[in-house]
Amino acid sequence: MSQLPKVWVVIPSFREAENIARLVTTVRGTRYSPGVVVVDDSPDEETVKAMQPLTCEGEQVHCIHRKAKGGRGSAVLDGLRYALSRGADIVLEMDADFSHPPEQIDELVGLVATDQADMVIGSRYISGSRILNWPISRRIFSKSSNWLAKLVLGVPVADYTNGFRCYSQKAAQEILEKVDGSRKGFIMLSEVLVRIHLANYRIHEVSTCFVNRVRGESSLSVREISGAFMGLWQISALQRQAKSQKRISQGVRQ
Repeated sequence: MSQLPKVWVVIPSFREAENIARLVTTVRGTRYSPGVVVVDDSPDEETVKAMQPLTCEGEQVHCIHRKAKGGRGSAVLDGLRYALSRGADIVLEMDADFSHPPEQIDELVGLVATDQADMVIGSRYISGSRILNWPISRRIFSKSSNWLAKLVLGVPVADYTNGFRCYSQKAAQEILEKVDGSRKGFIMLSEVLVRIHLANYRIHEVSTCFVNRVRGESSLSVREISGAFMGLWQISALQRQAKSQKRISQGVRQ
């Protein structure tokens, strides 16, 4: 690309009125001046109100208020759909609570913009990464989840469940076409990874610093955690089916 690509950042939100305006302003101030779409599932209007001064400034900041908690996965899909409708060349997703460092957006976007990858993951589990302020129970759960996902799904990455990711336009389109929008919680992150891997897109990981939230309200529930484990096995079945269909297709062509 001879000029800077058109970048959009998707931010799923649940009761993040305290954080959202500052985060959006910070994101907009990064090198690529990305557009921002916040997909808010809060039961009240506080996040929408907090964003009003920003959404009034122009078309580069938008808030989708869904009025019910549809889950992080479907929120990202709605955000991707909106970003592509606005002509995005590259789409990045991140959390609304400053767990993911906005100052690293340029690095992730840059790898896609220079055609080094179709998907870039800010990975918590590679050399050089740090996790701050996490209780030991959460560390154990996250590590165990990633170990199990890698065992079951076999995609060669270290972090299946961090939502700090960047996609090329074609990878984002693949996600919208193939990923099941009905899945709840963080299981969609693993399904996205599998779908991108099966499509032979290039996946790259970079080290990052993940900071446990200090404001706002966590959207992770026990139901979402148990659903994630069940979804993992469902995705594994989809993966086996896709590989089988690919082998059959290759056999027919031969």
